[in-house]
Amino acid sequence: MKQLILNISWISSALLALMGCEKTGNFPGAEVSPYVAIYDLRSYYKGDDYPLSKSSMLGYTSIAGVVVSDHRGKNLPAGLLMVQDKLRLNQLRGITINIGADAEKYVPGDSVTVNLEGGVMKRVDGLLQVTGLSGAAVTKIASDVPIAINRVPSSYILENPEIYESTELVIVKGGFDPIPAPTETYSGDRVVNDGFENFILHTEPDATFANTPLPGMANFKGVLQYASVNGKPTPHLRIRRDEDITVLSSTVTQAAIVVSGFVTDVEGTDLDGEYMQFLATRDIDFSVTPFSVVTSNNTSSYTPTGFPVNGWATGGLRNYKFNLTSGFAAKGTYFYVGNLSKLINGQNSTSMAHANWILSKNYGGTPGDGFGQQNTNLFINSGTFTCGIAVFEGTTVDKNSIPIDVVFIGYNGSVLNANANPPVGLRITNTDWYDVVNPVTLESQPFYKQGSNTICLAYGTPADAGWFYKMGGVYNVRLGRWVKARAQRAVDLTKNSTLSELEEEFPLGDGVTEGLQPTKVID
Repeated sequence: MKQLILNISWISSALLALMGCEKTGNFPGAEVSPYVAIYDLRSYYKGDDYPLSKSSMLGYTSIAGVVVSDHRGKNLPAGLLMVQDKLRLNQLRGITINIGADAEKYVPGDSVTVNLEGGVMKRVDGLLQVTGLSGAAVTKIASDVPIAINRVPSSYILENPEIYESTELVIVKGGFDPIPAPTETYSGDRVVNDGFENFILHTEPDATFANTPLPGMANFKGVLQYASVNGKPTPHLRIRRDEDITVLSSTVTQAAIVVSGFVTDVEGTDLDGEYMQFLATRDIDFSVTPFSVVTSNNTSSYTPTGFPVNGWATGGLRNYKFNLTSGFAAKGTYFYVGNLSKLINGQNSTSMAHANWILSKNYGGTPGDGFGQQNTNLFINSGTFTCGIAVFEGTTVDKNSIPIDVVFIGYNGSVLNANANPPVGLRITNTDWYDVVNPVTLESQPFYKQGSNTICLAYGTPADAGWFYKMGGVYNVRLGRWVKARAQRAVDLTKNSTLSELEEEFPLGDGVTEGLQPTKVID
């Protein structure tokens, strides 16, 4: 007990001594970093002008980041230096600092620090920026710092432009609407669509590239600015120099048929229950212009096993082929390929025989057209293994055939051997999801799971529920491209479901909430 009392006394004395110590700044690590993350800096602004001082910045005085502005192309507002960092939560954020003519001294990749004390953060012409500073506030630390490519869909930018202000971003696979004439140039405001939304690309008439002819499709790298539209600041992208443009194509190719939906797992037995929905983007007489559809299954239980040495034409239980050689589909209408019973959700469900069936076949009892063993399942029902649908022009399909549209569910399985010579896999084509050439790195990637070709749907859960994958994209025939990318939307079919659930909005919206939309064709 005596020892316990002595210990308590000693601890109390030590605490009192510590409390009585004079506070100093000599402890290692006691100095607060002067650099505030741009993410945090932007959070100080609440709508009113915000003077910047060490006190108002909670002990910070400066930022450190990489320059993304470039005035050499004469397409940015004068005096604006744009700097970005990822110091907070690995979140990329940028800020604009108005330092006058000295902004022209800096180019993308310059590492700088900026003393913000004495500046005022405010919105000017819609853009959040720091005003009231001179070029003396900026110190260059290094040059040629790599800037990671930041691919951002235009719909993301329009939904929340503040996230992307004053950062370098790239809109990939941008095409102009309307399709430009050979004499049209960048000068002015141009509508660009990247498969997600329409976006404005603005070029000043005195920009060094203003008179450059417009391409069919390109990647556009630049920074976000604002223009007043009907009195409201509206975001647009500004290219900085010629080097910000990567031309991908000068021509437009239209896919005559696109995958718009399918059922991989009806309620009950799948035997002759699965089917695919397609959308014609032009009038098609299949007796004159035949096409073919191939399905793919990739698990260890489907033979031949291993990588698909003959691609979509590997056959066996891996691929099943349908030749479309008769019937007619009008532009903008749906047609179906698959089960013999023509029922919407397996046995004892609603008949959809009145739909446009270009080919209805007993795939569980007869071989495919050219290859493919009879099989109860055209598709894997669940899990993560890859299955797919590909549409081909004509009825000849081999390992080198390139589809005109393709969709995949699941990511696993032996679907790509990129190390083989030549590589072995399932070929893709240029769609809203896939690219034969990587649009960012420009490297060849003709197969699924190669490079950036990793997008796939997930299997609906629970299994055996009758999920109809309703893709809901928008294909512009005039532009020959997707202007709204397809996405995973699923309707849980019942035994009493009707064709309208597949081909129309479902469930019906109430004017505020929109139901699931089918894939559409527009001009």
